[in-house]
Amino acid sequence: MAQLMEPTNLYAADFDRLVGRLDGAWSHFADARRAAFDRFNELGFPTTKHEEWRFTNLQPIVKTAFVPAEPGAAVTTDTIDHLAFAAIGGCRIVFVDGFYRSDLSNLADLPAGMRVLSLGEAADDALVCDHLGRYATTDDSLTALNTAFAADGVVVHVEKNVNVEQPIHVVYYSTAGDRPQVTHPRNLIVVETGGSATVIEHYASDETGDIFSNAVTEAVIADNAQLHHYLLEREHEQAFNVATLRVQQGRDSRLESHSILLGGGLVRNNIHVEMTGEGAHGLINGLYLPHGDQHMDNHMRVVHAAPHCDSRQYYKGILDGSSSGVFTGRIVVNEGAQKTDAVQSNTNLLLSNSARIDTKPQLEIYADDVKCTHGATTGQIDEKALFYLRSRGLSESAARGLLIYAFAHESIDRMKLEAVRGIIEKLLVHRLPQIELLEGLL
Repeated sequence: MAQLMEPTNLYAADFDRLVGRLDGAWSHFADARRAAFDRFNELGFPTTKHEEWRFTNLQPIVKTAFVPAEPGAAVTTDTIDHLAFAAIGGCRIVFVDGFYRSDLSNLADLPAGMRVLSLGEAADDALVCDHLGRYATTDDSLTALNTAFAADGVVVHVEKNVNVEQPIHVVYYSTAGDRPQVTHPRNLIVVETGGSATVIEHYASDETGDIFSNAVTEAVIADNAQLHHYLLEREHEQAFNVATLRVQQGRDSRLESHSILLGGGLVRNNIHVEMTGEGAHGLINGLYLPHGDQHMDNHMRVVHAAPHCDSRQYYKGILDGSSSGVFTGRIVVNEGAQKTDAVQSNTNLLLSNSARIDTKPQLEIYADDVKCTHGATTGQIDEKALFYLRSRGLSESAARGLLIYAFAHESIDRMKLEAVRGIIEKLLVHRLPQIELLEGLL
């Protein structure tokens, strides 16, 4: 059982130690770091009295005496390869307990016009100085906490008109320590005008241990550029994970965001997109599969700040056991963002009577020439469809599995990276016993 105590003094002492350890590095970020820590102390952890956290109780995190993770854990290449990303190709950068591990990474074959760096080693890089902390604001206390403790993460830079075909794998692996451990990964992705890239963020862990990952990714997609971003959460089912993706889109840019949530005991997935350039397009696609006592909260905010932008939000949940899920989506159309075309959809399949979903799609519109729709549905397996499949010779278990698979596969089909789709399909098959019965048929 993790030790319980008030977190404020603990974080203050850890903050002072971090500043001392940096010893003058990150000098350009020192004022922002201090301001963020002050902001975190001002805001405190959100509670269920805050509307945006109404359905997610962070008390298990608040009351656990997490200490910053330390480097040096023994993790082998075989362990990282076992995560199944070796089949995808491309380059790989690995962080263990929040620290860059060059011995587990493979950055040897980067194409010309692309850089993949450790933030801890590139903190004073001109690109980092220009962009880090500009987009993920500290109005959110957990983002403020990340900004205060940011010390490592990945920097991905794609230069003008460079199209990177192979994906960049960013693996965050957490190990069990003697005490509860927290990491604050901070990532920066910049795709310059006309460029394109695919980035995969993958969070995994040992099978046990009190761990808390509080990650923030800032992404800048310049004019006519493209970013395909994948988030895969596979930590053990007692872990805590808060992941925030903050995206800034330029004119005629394209974002594709895909989130697959499988692991973690308490998971919060924040995606905030600002479409500041005319003609930007965004696809925000997600699939979450809590079971047992898992809780998965998805919080979306897409701001249309320029005319002729379109966005699509499609999130699906499959909930089993006593699990719970949350979807809070908001489309904001600013004044002057005429000809906006936005769709938001959340659909959920409940496999047990004790599973619970709270869903709240929202529109906030300040322009008059727009096309915006939103909706949410929650239900169980369609008995008529089940009867039809059984009448064609399938057993009840196989018929249920086929219907669940079809429900989930609509999300998977939107993922353009074929190798990722294959991995997600395998994880899905082994995650849901109903689908596992179909493994030989799929």
